[in-house]
Parts: sequence; C-alpha cells; structure tokens
Amino acid sequence: MCTLYFPPKTGDWEIVDPARAGFDPTKLEAAVAFVLENESVMDRDVQKALVEQRAFAEPPPLGDILGPTRSRADPHGLILRGGRVAASWGDTKRADITFSVAKSMLSICAGLLQDDHLIPDFDSRVRDLVDDGGFEPPHNDAITWRQLLQQTSEWQGELWSKPDTVDRNRDLSLTPAENITKGQMRDLSAPGGFWEYNDVRVNRLSLALLRVAGRPLPELFRERIMVPIGASSNWEWHGYNNSWIEVGGRRVQSVSGGSHWGGGVFMSSSDQARIGLLMQRVGVWEGQRLLSENYFHQAVEPCPLNQDYGLLWWLNRSGTRVPAAKRSGLYAVGFGSNIIWIEPELDLVAVVRWIEPNAFKGFTDRIVAALKN
Repeated sequence: MCTLYFPPKTGDWEIVDPARAGFDPTKLEAAVAFVLENESVMDRDVQKALVEQRAFAEPPPLGDILGPTRSRADPHGLILRGGRVAASWGDTKRADITFSVAKSMLSICAGLLQDDHLIPDFDSRVRDLVDDGGFEPPHNDAITWRQLLQQTSEWQGELWSKPDTVDRNRDLSLTPAENITKGQMRDLSAPGGFWEYNDVRVNRLSLALLRVAGRPLPELFRERIMVPIGASSNWEWHGYNNSWIEVGGRRVQSVSGGSHWGGGVFMSSSDQARIGLLMQRVGVWEGQRLLSENYFHQAVEPCPLNQDYGLLWWLNRSGTRVPAAKRSGLYAVGFGSNIIWIEPELDLVAVVRWIEPNAFKGFTDRIVAALKN
C-alpha cells in the first residue's frame, strides 16, 4: 500500500523532480513562464486599486474601505503532485491578501460546525440557531444555511454599513440581461430562487457562523485546520473597523468573506497549498480526519441554480472554467486573481497568485498538457 506524502510541520517541503512527478519538464517550465508573463494588471497598491480604480465600481460611501489592506509584490505560487512541490515561483512564504479565497475558508468553518453538530443540518433555517434580528419575517426567516453557502439566499438588509443592494446584479452570467448593472435594484426571489454573488450576504453568513461558534472564526480555523496541517503563523483573517460584537462577554470581530471592502484573509501560497492538499485528500491529514466526508461531498455538490458552484467553492462541472481539466475539480477563487486549483483525480494542487483572470485557462491548459501520466 502506497503511503501518502504530507509536508512536515517543520522543515522543508519535499521537492520532486518534474519528470518523476509525471510532468514533461519543458512543458511545466513553460506553464510557469506563462504565469509570470501574464501578471495581473491590478495595481500593486491594493488600497489604490480598491479606492482610486474603483475595482468594484462603487461610489462613496458604498465603496468605502473598512478593513486593512496591504500592497502586494511579485506573483507567486506552486504546483503540487502527490503532495510534493513540482514547481514554484516567487515568494511562496509571503502572506498576501487573498480576496474571495476567504469564502472557501468560511465554508470550511461551516463544515467544522456541522461536524461538531452545532449546525445539525445545512437545510435547516438559520433563524433556528441565530436570533440577532438578521433573519426576521417576512423574507429572511426562511433562509437556510445551504442557501447562504450556495449564494442563493436572497438575504435582504444592511450589515456593517453595506446594504445587500450594493452587490445585486453583480454577476448575471446565469441570467443574461441588457442594461443591467451591478448595484441596480431588482425584485427579490424567494430564498433559494436566485443565484447571485453577493459579498454582503457572505458577510451575513460569517456573522451567523460566529454566533453559532461562540468564538472568533479565525480561532476555530487556526485550532482545527491550520495547526494540524502545519501552516505558518503569519496568516491573518480580518473583518472591518465596525464589525466588532460581543459574544459570551468577549469583544470579537466578525471577519469578512473577502476583501471587497478590505479585510479578509492574508495568507501565503505555501499555506494555501496545504489547505488545497487537505481538500484534495478529502479532509484527512496524516491519518487524522480534520473535515468529514459528509462536509466534503456537500461542498462539491453543484448548486441547483449554478452547476459550477458548491458551498462557497467554485466547480468545473460544465467545463467552462477549465475545459482541459477534470469535471471533478474545485477552486477557491479571489479577485486579482488569487486561485487554489484542486484536482483530486489528478493528485494535483496548484496555487496561483496575481495572474490575469483571462490567462488562468491558458495556465491550466498548459499544466494538463504537461502531464504525462
């Protein structure tokens, strides 16, 4: 029986010869060169990119930055095969802002709370566990955990000075329409009736998870995931300057599910690769189950309204995102672009930081073409 490799908690991550890992070395080298040739055009000053360039096209005060940001440096990333490093580039230890990769971290936190039976069923109403005024009749009371995790909740309201309307019509790829722009009003569907990428609703999920956990989500994530997988200590997860609440007599911050208005997860490529490897190994790390199979299979089950979206994880069921890759792949994707690409069938994990969005397909095409077996 073959023993699966896991990187040590201390010491160097094993580097494998590309040919031994099943790659054509020349083609793999070309794939890495392609990443470096297609660096994101987003300003390296992230604050400037969000404020001056209006990355999300929001006038003040809707676009006001409420959480920390940090300038980025050169692109960085790595490619794992069999858990070993087949290629890397840039400073893989640098903890850069990750944008919506944080959503997949929120999904893992939800999985941990379900594994602990604190959320017995993702199809139960959030209101049954969270009574903080955010899930009141006549509309929000029917919302379930799964709907929040699949971005179909249609939650209505304002959180941390951001109304849900700021991200209405943000992504209309599923329902193309003319003369519709992000932030434009539309009639709400019943919960579960419309898929929309909405950061206010994701932040409402984060707050609900905090209420159920009874402690900061970064604390939960560190204890149950990051420490067991041997991650570094230089990652951070922030909310906003106005997202502090009291839980059990303790003042804690509700963290954001991205960096739309600053905050979110700051993490290195190396640490993200460990998370990717944990998911590729279906929640098991060195024989210890950190996430249940039940959570994993729910996380990669396509949303009925969007076959390329699971529980805050992007999927490749339609083959649209990565035509050359397996349909079983999953992705954590953030603005910039910041991507964790996980291919369970290929025993492959890749972390790519600061690549132009339209170049990611070219990168994956080259990686798949470089695989000999």
